[in-house]
Amino acid sequence: MAKYRICLIEGDGIGHEVIPAARRVLEAAGLDAEYVNAEAGYEYFLDHGTSVPAATYEAVENTDATLFGAATSPSGEKPDGFFGAIRHLRRKYGLYANVRPTRTRPVPGAYENVDLVIVRENTQGLYVEQERRYGDTAIADTVITKDASERIGKFAADLAMKRRQKLTVVHKSNVLPVTQGLFMNTVLDEAKAFEGLNTGTMIVDNAAMQLVRNPGQFDVMVMTNMFGDILSDLAAGLVGGLGIAASGNVGDQFGIFESVHGSAPDIAGQGVSNPTATILAAVLMLDHIGANDVARRLDSAVNTVLAEGPRTRDLGGTAGTKEFTDAVIAQLK
Repeated sequence: MAKYRICLIEGDGIGHEVIPAARRVLEAAGLDAEYVNAEAGYEYFLDHGTSVPAATYEAVENTDATLFGAATSPSGEKPDGFFGAIRHLRRKYGLYANVRPTRTRPVPGAYENVDLVIVRENTQGLYVEQERRYGDTAIADTVITKDASERIGKFAADLAMKRRQKLTVVHKSNVLPVTQGLFMNTVLDEAKAFEGLNTGTMIVDNAAMQLVRNPGQFDVMVMTNMFGDILSDLAAGLVGGLGIAASGNVGDQFGIFESVHGSAPDIAGQGVSNPTATILAAVLMLDHIGANDVARRLDSAVNTVLAEGPRTRDLGGTAGTKEFTDAVIAQLK
């Protein structure tokens, strides 16, 4: 019997290319695993009338972790019955921490000495999707609770203690003292329990500027849902873009790991997508399930290929998905 069981969800668009690439790499790295394929996303919804079938819930619940490819979320009015698959799975399984590491990689134009993690509260804020319209007025609710703020504060502080013992709470409580103030003060109170942790606060607009001017000052940054969504993409831009940006959605029981980029319908099916983000999401997944040695080997192999080539088009090269994946596998062997 395999040591690990991994659920693979390709999703939409280039998810059908990057997930098989990641599986090939995991197999080449020697991970002792059984893989369970499951379906979710907009394409599945169009064919079956639901974004996530019951079989996928079963697969997620009966494996050690899930690797998710990409999801399409149509702009504007959503079709009746449609819900975003990845947002739904985050809420259903209490994946309250979205973890986005940003580290300098050997790619053209990357900032030097960047090594930070953005921890984004993953279940609340404006992304509760509670909107309504009254004629020409549209209103969106934001939801912040003390319990959720305590939970993400503890998670972020614990992570910071395992790194460089520095935590920055990003907020906008100067304008939104009730919601953002509750989040900031609750996280600060939670951080007090961690002896030796250097904790500070920063207004979100200043944090955006500071990330561009001096990202090396940050270790772990924690913030509410929308701020984390925006600033983590900004941080990815410092080190090479979304093609190498991975994330983990982590709760007390389950973990779903994904590339940050979208489904890229403009290039889907052409074999030119960059699988790096999904492979690095697999690295996060490996650390989560305790396969740390395999994670380090895989991370090192990716770095070597990024440094020496071949690189994909988004990183200034000409390699397609298969060529890049083959190069990573060659490094592993």
